[in-house]
Amino acid sequence: MSPVLLLRVAGVLLLALAAIHPFMPARFHWKEELARISLLNRQIFLVHVFFIGLVLVMMGSLSALAPELLVARGPLAQLVAGAFAVFWFARLVTQWFVYDRSLWRGQSFNTAVHWLFTFLWIYLTATYGYVFWLQTR
Repeated sequence: MSPVLLLRVAGVLLLALAAIHPFMPARFHWKEELARISLLNRQIFLVHVFFIGLVLVMMGSLSALAPELLVARGPLAQLVAGAFAVFWFARLVTQWFVYDRSLWRGQSFNTAVHWLFTFLWIYLTATYGYVFWLQTR
């Protein structure tokens, strides 16, 4: 499969992930949960969630709309592809070693989501890692 197509698919997946962000507060009962923490922590949390969504839109847009820029040889494309690969690898590691397993084990929906995101993080790590590797050879 061509790296441009792999990047376009990655971009669409990232944009889809960004698109579900507005539905997360209701799914995870953030209104009730966040009411129990200080105003400062609540606002930090909400700002971080917003910027995570923004990063997903930016990464997804670059990958879906201009993948040629990431596969064109050059130090900037190499740096961006390498940084994206490290970012998604770190997210993959977080999925398995930061989140407590009790959050998903024995719960069919949460287990399915855990595995879905595991495969998504693997795909993103592999795609950007492959593009980075192409840049370095």
